Amino acid sequence: MQPTADSLQEAIAQQREALRLMLIGPLQKAAELASYAWHDRTALDAALTEAFRLIPGCKYLYALNTDGVQVSSNVSRDGLIPGEYGRDRSQRPYMREVVPADGFVLSQAYISLRAQRPSLTAIQLVRGTDWRVLGFVGADFDLRDLPITRRLYEEPRTWRQIKGDPAIRGLVFHQTRVESEMDRNIDTVLSVVEELMTQRGVYHVMLHFSSSRAVVWVVDDPYRYRLLDIQALIDPDVCLAYPLRPYPLDALVRAEQIRPVLRGLRELRFMDEMLYLRTGTLNIFNGVVGLTFSCDGSHYVPVDQFLDKGHDFWASGLAVE
Repeated sequence: MQPTADSLQEAIAQQREALRLMLIGPLQKAAELASYAWHDRTALDAALTEAFRLIPGCKYLYALNTDGVQVSSNVSRDGLIPGEYGRDRSQRPYMREVVPADGFVLSQAYISLRAQRPSLTAIQLVRGTDWRVLGFVGADFDLRDLPITRRLYEEPRTWRQIKGDPAIRGLVFHQTRVESEMDRNIDTVLSVVEELMTQRGVYHVMLHFSSSRAVVWVVDDPYRYRLLDIQALIDPDVCLAYPLRPYPLDALVRAEQIRPVLRGLRELRFMDEMLYLRTGTLNIFNGVVGLTFSCDGSHYVPVDQFLDKGHDFWASGLAVE
């Protein structure tokens, strides 16, 4: 059920590679300029100031000795920050990375100490004219300042399973489903939801069966959700509050699949008194059904796969979660 390729990590890796290619040349030039002035702090600050202009998005540029202690001022957009001289950076995340043969390291992202924001650091080894290692130049970046070089990450349409709270899973066989108001009116609720999704512009619904409420998002106002309590859900008049809209042509879920999906949620809600559906979601653009069960385990299932699975599959699978 797990995805065969972690596309989120692939997207991150592609972005990091693009950043590496963008930064490696300027950092090597910074290291070259620093090497000529390494033993003169004033000259080193001047060399780093010249190099700073070559590094896109850089927040701070500085030099470190082989022990990770800073031997220059910080160079910033606003000029030199001499108070950083002598700072011990040896325990920072970027100083724990393995330096490859080319001497360039792009750290994993971390949370900065002062601004408390996602940041990363590029480190370049500095060698003298005799090829002896002198230290490093380091360039800090706020992720906000770095250019986005790849398109927006897209969520994969693969079956994903996530285990929930261990405390809840441990008690699952000591609980039973309590009939909710939504359970008692399930057919009306699902008919109203079907109308909203196929005819009234609702593209994402989250049904909380146990607490008898729904959260919906509409194409006319996609940044805000609407909360529907049970009184709204059992009143077909609620549909009048949502204008008629054509079903989106780019939806991954076909309009005729919505009723079977909702019926599938109904079946999972009533399939067992201990192992039952608590929350079900459907997003017609993602093409994914979200399921959270009484054991607190969650599944995110492409619609076609969801419709292929029946009661026996879920009952047997949840029992061993």
